[in-house]
Amino acid sequence: MADYHDYGFHSDGPTHNFGYQLNDLIGLLDKTKNKHILDLGCGNGYLVNYLIEQGYNVYGTDASEKGIAIAQIKNPDRFFVQDLSSDMLPEQLQNIPFDTIISTEVIEHLYNPQAFITFCKQQLTQGGEIIITTPYHGYLKNLVLSIFNKWDSHLDPFWLGGHIKFWSVKTLSKVLTDAGFTVTDFKGCGRIPYLWKSMIIKAKLS
Repeated sequence: MADYHDYGFHSDGPTHNFGYQLNDLIGLLDKTKNKHILDLGCGNGYLVNYLIEQGYNVYGTDASEKGIAIAQIKNPDRFFVQDLSSDMLPEQLQNIPFDTIISTEVIEHLYNPQAFITFCKQQLTQGGEIIITTPYHGYLKNLVLSIFNKWDSHLDPFWLGGHIKFWSVKTLSKVLTDAGFTVTDFKGCGRIPYLWKSMIIKAKLS
């Protein structure tokens, strides 16, 4: 689509966020419960390939053809290009009973996050779970950014395809509960508490 910015993945290595998110993210998964996992916005497939190595049953989609091509080098049957103009998953994934959706550092880039959550809901089985990571914003962190005059560099309006939504625990929880989810877990990741770089919220479909 015209408004999609392909980040131009160059390798299958972890993006920077996994340096401080991965352990907490893995801690929210259980092989006995999370049996069919979909990573929406999987990028270069690092997380999916990592989870497959840990014994999880995982698939990934992304709008980046370059990212998917890199991801498929290790597991060619687990990754598919997502058509952003469609309300459907790629055909190869449409009959898989996904009980878990993971989306890392995606929702802050979306013009219509409510539509994204609705799309996730449509892919889940009843009682399914969603795990979302996104940069954290809260009172203390926002205050520190203001005191040290860091908002321009933090928001970076010159970043093509950058963040356009800035989420707090309250706002991200609301978009999930409005869609029929119940928030079950929260984790802050990176830096000291309340100055976290990112947060992880897990919610269950009611």
